[in-house]
Amino acid sequence: MAPPVAPAYPETLGYRLKRHLLGPPLVTEALEGERLSKPVAMGVLTCDMISSSAYGTEEMLTELVPYVGAAAYTLVLPVTFAILFVLIVVTLSYREVVMVYTKAGGSYVVARENFGLNVAQFAAVALLIDYTLTVAVQSAAGTTALSSAFPALASEAWQTGISVAVVLILLWGNLRGIREAGKIFAFPTYFFIAMMVLVVVVGLVKVALGDMHHVTYSPGHIQIGHKGGGLLEGLSVFYLLRSFANGGSSLTGLEAISNSVSAFQPPEGRNARRVLSLMSLTLGSLVLGVSLLAHFTQAIPYTVGSPTVISQVAKASFGSGFVGQAGFYLVQAATLLILWTGANTSFNGFPFLASFVAEDRFLPRPFSKRGHRLVFSNGIVFLTVVAVGLLLITRAKVNALVSLYAIGVFCGFTMAGAGMVKHHLRLKEPGWRHKSVINGTAGAISAIVVVIFAVTKFTEGAWAVVVLFPTLMYVLIRTHRLYQAEAQVLGEGAAEKAVEARPLPRHVAFVLVDGLDLATARAIQYARTLSVDDIRAVHFVIDSRRAQRIQDRWIRLGLSRLPLQLIHCPDRRVDRAALELAIEATADGRTEVSVLMPRRAYGVGLRRLLHDSRGERIATAISRLDHVNATIVPFDVRGELRDLRASRKPSYSTADHGTAPHSEAFKSEEELDRRVLSTVPDTTPIAEVELRSRARVAGRVRSVTVKPWGDTASLQVELTDDHGQLTCVFLGRRQIPGLVPGSRIVAEGTVAEVQGHPAMINPDYEFIGQTPDTRSDEEGDTR
Repeated sequence: MAPPVAPAYPETLGYRLKRHLLGPPLVTEALEGERLSKPVAMGVLTCDMISSSAYGTEEMLTELVPYVGAAAYTLVLPVTFAILFVLIVVTLSYREVVMVYTKAGGSYVVARENFGLNVAQFAAVALLIDYTLTVAVQSAAGTTALSSAFPALASEAWQTGISVAVVLILLWGNLRGIREAGKIFAFPTYFFIAMMVLVVVVGLVKVALGDMHHVTYSPGHIQIGHKGGGLLEGLSVFYLLRSFANGGSSLTGLEAISNSVSAFQPPEGRNARRVLSLMSLTLGSLVLGVSLLAHFTQAIPYTVGSPTVISQVAKASFGSGFVGQAGFYLVQAATLLILWTGANTSFNGFPFLASFVAEDRFLPRPFSKRGHRLVFSNGIVFLTVVAVGLLLITRAKVNALVSLYAIGVFCGFTMAGAGMVKHHLRLKEPGWRHKSVINGTAGAISAIVVVIFAVTKFTEGAWAVVVLFPTLMYVLIRTHRLYQAEAQVLGEGAAEKAVEARPLPRHVAFVLVDGLDLATARAIQYARTLSVDDIRAVHFVIDSRRAQRIQDRWIRLGLSRLPLQLIHCPDRRVDRAALELAIEATADGRTEVSVLMPRRAYGVGLRRLLHDSRGERIATAISRLDHVNATIVPFDVRGELRDLRASRKPSYSTADHGTAPHSEAFKSEEELDRRVLSTVPDTTPIAEVELRSRARVAGRVRSVTVKPWGDTASLQVELTDDHGQLTCVFLGRRQIPGLVPGSRIVAEGTVAEVQGHPAMINPDYEFIGQTPDTRSDEEGDTR
């Protein structure tokens, strides 16, 4: 027995545009295929951190050169070694994190599991800020690398415009999905690593041969030392710490691996650990190499940001010949590409973090919903909007952004280290003592870095982060309290009590009539399908002449068999009049009331402003009353207008349309069904089964319903294949583990007829392939 053909569904212009830009929608089952292999993960998730080597040394020199002069090129090496020590300790700490939290890692989850939800919001705020700043800093730094190769682009307008355009391209790439983003963004990481290794090797060889010379300074470089300054007068611990804090920005992005453990192919923890170690080794080598070459060449930062230190080092290493110039431009191309795509780490991490915080009800729930291509689209779009705003405000100046940059991520390192110490002390698994020392050391050092950064950078913008922390913490906790209050009202206990409550013996339906049109007619038609004792049309009289016209038309159209009640409303407060009507109808304690209100959907924008939303206000007013239910009956005026403009009515007949068109998501799901179900032997198509005979069928579970079967509970499963639909009834069962919508099963039993459809009562069954996971998503991971 073939299933009924679904009507043709008219796709909106917005959906067609989204499908064209992003590709066909992915079905949920394809999520497993959106996993990252180690090579792709190395390219996608490490670009933020590895790209930091392009500006880490420059940020150290920016703080040292104005105060200590030429001594900066000696001091940059011990500062680099101090940063590398922090890198090693934090990496060892996060190697433990990714092995323990293989489904959802990062400092947010570590803090949540060990310190509770409220404390975890400190990590959430820190990382949300850091992710946003990462996008702005990386895109601005990449544009600076471009202007180092092409000085004509160094103006503020070009810098800002190019940086914003890069962020929008990243938005598009990530909305296309995780795997698509991997294909797009993996190449720049390997290209940059190869070119930087070449620069460092060639440069160090020239140093060893005595062929390396100091760079030539151009106008616009940072002033070297103060007047009358020098090492003894200008150097202070304060400026050395400022240099260390600036260089600490090189470590941002280290936690990205732990945030996306669930995006790795199995075994997730082990693969993430290997990529994390390789990423840190690569970063450490590149930062040390650039600092050594800066030491030997005495490359200097410039006030406008270009030429960059790394471009000066590359030019000194490769020379000025044709080959050298080609190498220089290749380095600049690799640098701008990885800096731009380094922002992509945030596009992976921020949506996962936001989704996980939203699952805990500290952020709005839309952040936890997957979109067209199985990514958290709302988080991606929100991140883009904020990052673009930062670029416009700061005119894409790296120095204006970097002072806000690393404090958030080091707060995350602190929370992760402290949380892991508590984890080890609580469980005391093998090796817990030395693991506690590693995580505790990382947490303590990270806390010290936070203090250094907050103190030394306070006047340069770190104050904004210090102010933002408590503000955003309050917003997140306030949001959670609102969700808790709603859950208390709508919780399972209240719902169970409402479901079990006995209905009152009498049921009355009121259809609110504002005018006689097609929307009102549809609402009346729906009211007649209800099991009620009395149906009454009600019009609240605000304009007596209008009320008279409605009454005259009511009689003229022959609707007098349905009572029309005109109720005086002198103060024009229709919602209050509806409330009084409902109270009066339920006053006897024996009557259930349904209030039906036609709602005309006019669309968005100007058309929505042309009409009021009185129905929603009435529903809000009466829905809190016991035994009163407000039902809004929608009518799509916008669709009717669209059909009117096309001078035709939409046809939903199979004669006009044939088989109803499916979206790409349904097509891909059906194709997958055909491939899987075709491998099951000895099965009969559902359309060919015969009543009162035994059959073996294979199909996908379309729906699962718990409903009574006489006096017995039953689980009714709708099973479909390409040919038809069959109901499997499991008596005495309310739930079967794994038997959920979307799973595929083979069912075998005697075919009976139930309500005119083929059915099997208590069939034998077995699952086909992998059963969809019914647990909540734990992939919304965080740093």
